Amino acid sequence: MSHALWILWALGAIITLSKGGSPDQAFLSCDPMGVCDGSSRSLNSIPSGLTEAVKSLDLSNNKIAYVGNTDLQLCVNLKALILKSSEINRIDEDAFLPLGSLEHLDLSYNYLSNLSSSWFRPLSSLQFLSLLGNLYKELGETSLFSHLTNLRVLKVGNIYTSKIQKKDFTGITFLKELEIDASNLQSYEPESLKSIQNISHLILHMRQPILLPATFVDLLSSLEYFELRNTDLHTLHFPELPISETNPLIKKFTFRNVEITDESFNEVMKLFSSASELSELEFDDCTLNGIGNFDSSVIEKIKDPGKVETLIIRKLHIPQFYLFNDLSSIYSLTGNLKRITIENSKVFLVPCLLSQHLKSLEYLDLSENLMVEEYLKNSACKDAWPSLQTLILRQNHLTSLEKTGETLLTLKNLTSLDISKNSFKSMPENCWWPEKMKYLNLSSTQIHSLTYCIPQTLEILDVSNNNLNSFSLMLPQLRELYISRNKLKTLPDSTFLPMLLVMRISRNTINTFSKEQFESLQKLKTLEAGGNNFICSCEFLSFMQEQQALTKVLVDWPENYLCDSPSNVRGQRVQDTRLSVAECHRAALVSAVCCALLLFILLMGVLCHRLHGLWYMKMMWAWLQAKRKPKKAHNRDICYDAFVSYSERDSYWVESLMVQELENFNPPFKLCLHKRDFVPGKWIIDNIIDCIEKSHKTVFVLSENFVKSEWCKYELDFSHFRLFDENNDAAILILLEPIEKKAIPQRFCKLRKIMNTKTYLEWPNDEAQQQGFWLNLRTAIKS
Repeated sequence: MSHALWILWALGAIITLSKGGSPDQAFLSCDPMGVCDGSSRSLNSIPSGLTEAVKSLDLSNNKIAYVGNTDLQLCVNLKALILKSSEINRIDEDAFLPLGSLEHLDLSYNYLSNLSSSWFRPLSSLQFLSLLGNLYKELGETSLFSHLTNLRVLKVGNIYTSKIQKKDFTGITFLKELEIDASNLQSYEPESLKSIQNISHLILHMRQPILLPATFVDLLSSLEYFELRNTDLHTLHFPELPISETNPLIKKFTFRNVEITDESFNEVMKLFSSASELSELEFDDCTLNGIGNFDSSVIEKIKDPGKVETLIIRKLHIPQFYLFNDLSSIYSLTGNLKRITIENSKVFLVPCLLSQHLKSLEYLDLSENLMVEEYLKNSACKDAWPSLQTLILRQNHLTSLEKTGETLLTLKNLTSLDISKNSFKSMPENCWWPEKMKYLNLSSTQIHSLTYCIPQTLEILDVSNNNLNSFSLMLPQLRELYISRNKLKTLPDSTFLPMLLVMRISRNTINTFSKEQFESLQKLKTLEAGGNNFICSCEFLSFMQEQQALTKVLVDWPENYLCDSPSNVRGQRVQDTRLSVAECHRAALVSAVCCALLLFILLMGVLCHRLHGLWYMKMMWAWLQAKRKPKKAHNRDICYDAFVSYSERDSYWVESLMVQELENFNPPFKLCLHKRDFVPGKWIIDNIIDCIEKSHKTVFVLSENFVKSEWCKYELDFSHFRLFDENNDAAILILLEPIEKKAIPQRFCKLRKIMNTKTYLEWPNDEAQQQGFWLNLRTAIKS
């Protein structure tokens, strides 16, 4: 018994251990390439069981708090480790010792109050390091990064960082990107950043600009791209630098979420003047707290203002715009600008004089503003933007294509126009456009048809996301057509687009393609037609699956080509769909079935003729009618002694001899004859049935004439049914003349059987024997 208990205890311990090791692994999802995701899983520690197979590990947004020496000891091949926002407050000195291959380390937004150089010493391959948003106030007592010779991206600092010292960046010679969060910087030791010989991109978070000049001066010999974030430049004072101290490397300045006043704008201009080769300026989500009262004397002192070729302004806020002066003071700085982007800044007018000063402007983007045709006409006045080639007016307040085209006629060199996301809705029959127009974007403009308002000189046309249901424009030079998200049912006619190379027509209502349509688009190199409602017929599937050249043209094949019908294949990829033989050869199948049915009908017709099928059907119908009538219950329903069935050609014998002999006998017999006793106006079939039902016997006068008579057949048939249905002996056969048995139709098989098995009366030609015949007949009727 004790041995059994020991086995149970051992099994329980094994199960417990196995369960204890599995939960951590359950929190990770790893792909075959060794990329493991454990982000946002509420982990309290580094998962156990990590091996050398793990190449990338994301444990961001957890509650890990502590990283120990053994947590990552087997991850010798780890390339990326992301521990962002995981509430880490302590890391052991040797926690990253096995990670010699690590290239990407993100420890941002944790609770690290002290940084140790021991963490980074083993990371000789490290290229990316982020320490942003922790609790440390300075970057350690010694240099943290002197051993990171391959480091290219470094992100440090937080709202608690108060000082930057020389030792902080000792050992670093080259960085592609350096981001410093110095929002509350209190002191900057001169030449702290000067040790870095080259910085491609510096991102500096700084609320107050007091230390900005000192910081910037140290970067004059090494910086290429300077980005300033979250700064109030109200108190900025930037000293003028001698020419020898200008920076020929800086090519771009970016200001994000920066507040500028009229006075600080003048100081910013001094900052720009220190960059002798500056070519691009960007202002993103900035605020100008002023009225445009810029100091013209400062602007005049700027050296080589024409070096700036690109100006980008996004989300510019001017609270006192209603008091704003004109911009004439800065016109002199705009002469050599080639590219201007002003997005989402509530621009409704570009003064004509400013437009005329922009003589070198080639690209102008005024997207998401308040431009209308009336003010656009003032902006595009005579001699405005003489070199402009590309104009973007996306998502403004334009409503008339005709007026827009006429307004832009002054732009003689305009080749590209984007007026998408305006509310044009309709299109006039004719418009006038600059004669060099090659590109026109009319996407998302709510138009429902195209006219010859479209310029014939176009090489690229975008009319996607509208309400178009057809395309029938002749555009002889068009090379690219973008017409997705409309309501087209077929491909455009190739005769209208002889030079077409690229067509994107996805997400319309196209049902099918044909071989002829594709062959007509001889020059087409790229086609995107997925997302349509394809009817997967056999012809369509055969064409799409067998044309290898076609699949090379379709850029979104096969993922976006799905069957919409038939219902049994809906949602399947066109490439994978297979239909049955019956579905693919339906016409042939229907023809074969029709032929077989016709042959069957002909065969049945022949059989019915040979086997008297029509007669059997008539008899079945009559029998069914007779069956519906109630059967005789009492002898009082009998009105006649006998119903006489005979041929009209034998009427003389029946009426002159048999009737006289039987009805004049004492006691007389009452016979039922069709000539005399049938009810006028009643259906003849009903008369026959009623008379047979009301007669005690049925006498059949058989002769060659009887066999040939149709009505005699009916009378014999109904008597035949009565005879066998009611199991009585109601039929009396009189053979008026000899009849060969083969003359009796085959369908009267029962009659032939009766004649073979029962006695019938035969009319004698000898008068001496006729009295015996009548005696036998009277006896048979009475029986």
